[in-house]
Amino acid sequence: MSAVPPTAGPPVDVVGLGVSFGAVDAVESLDLRVTAGASVALVGRNGAGKSTTLRVLGGVVPPSRGTAHVCGIDVSAEPRRAREVVGYCPDVGGLIPRATPWEHLQLAARLRGMPDGWQDRARDLLERFDLAGASDRVTSGFSHGMGRRLSVLLAAFHEPPVLLLDEPFDGVDPLGVEATLEEVRRARMRGAAVLVSTHLLGLAVEACDEAVVLRAGRVVAAAPAGELAGDAGAARYRELLR
Repeated sequence: MSAVPPTAGPPVDVVGLGVSFGAVDAVESLDLRVTAGASVALVGRNGAGKSTTLRVLGGVVPPSRGTAHVCGIDVSAEPRRAREVVGYCPDVGGLIPRATPWEHLQLAARLRGMPDGWQDRARDLLERFDLAGASDRVTSGFSHGMGRRLSVLLAAFHEPPVLLLDEPFDGVDPLGVEATLEEVRRARMRGAAVLVSTHLLGLAVEACDEAVVLRAGRVVAAAPAGELAGDAGAARYRELLR
């Protein structure tokens, strides 16, 4: 398990973030904060900058401008240290095709320095994400939904103080959706900051207490997630995306 380093600020603190790929600005002047025990949804159309923002916070992509901190750690200056306090589920990839779920968990426990006893949590997660029966199968034969469930499971496994889930509901069946929602609830209860990127507005509202709407790499609105619920919320959301 990752201990939360002492910090006066929120676990996720992004100020003026910009990410450019050549002449293309994927993220532009983004400000974002997620406090301990809170869950925030990043919503928007494809190409809005949701995944790029999470890749920066996960220590995968360096920012071009601005700052991004997780638990007080500058992800640009200390990406390796930042990755130690983050559990990151990428939108694609991240799994070893010739390894089984159990082998993924063994590797994660070893790399994270988790004490003996991690096996009990691993078995519990496999049961809750309906992967116990596939724990000895190589992931190359997994369906898209099974891969998504395993990626969420691995991100949450070490109970990190910052949990980043990129499109965790994509192609996932109702059982997997409920397991993911439950893991978000558990993370919040132990004081973690949770950031979920999704294009599924209904699940964003269910998983998170705040929604941040991105368009073309910029924040166009931020509001309690409940304000985007129902038909009226969906209509408002569509207006924001135009």
